[in-house]
Amino acid sequence: MKSPSDLKILNTIYKMYNKEFETFTLGAENKRVSKPYIPIDCKLIARKLKVDGDIVFGRLYYHLQEKYGYNRDDGSKVAFFTLALAGDRHCINFPLMASVLAGLEEESSKAQRATLLSTLAIVISLVVPIVDWLSKSLQP
Repeated sequence: MKSPSDLKILNTIYKMYNKEFETFTLGAENKRVSKPYIPIDCKLIARKLKVDGDIVFGRLYYHLQEKYGYNRDDGSKVAFFTLALAGDRHCINFPLMASVLAGLEEESSKAQRATLLSTLAIVISLVVPIVDWLSKSLQP
């Protein structure tokens, strides 16, 4: 089975946890301590994607955290994905993830448009000589 793309993993997480992110109210009865960091279930996400849970965890922890987590000028760290945060396990920085997802969707859209335009150019380059040949062969 093909491993899911970063885009597919993040899109799945977004769809599964967006409502939880939006409905968080500081000070209310919430299951977490902070709005930006949402605990996620890697195994549940993996089941939706039809892959092993360690694939999703590994992609988030070893790849995407390294790629998108960063250090601020004051030395503080902003995690993309963290193992634990104040008792919550496997937390994703939802606003940062949504931003990364938007960028990946934009890249994918550009690639699809470029592929479509290239395909159209190939079709036109094949059709024009055929039409020209047909128009010459039908003339008396």
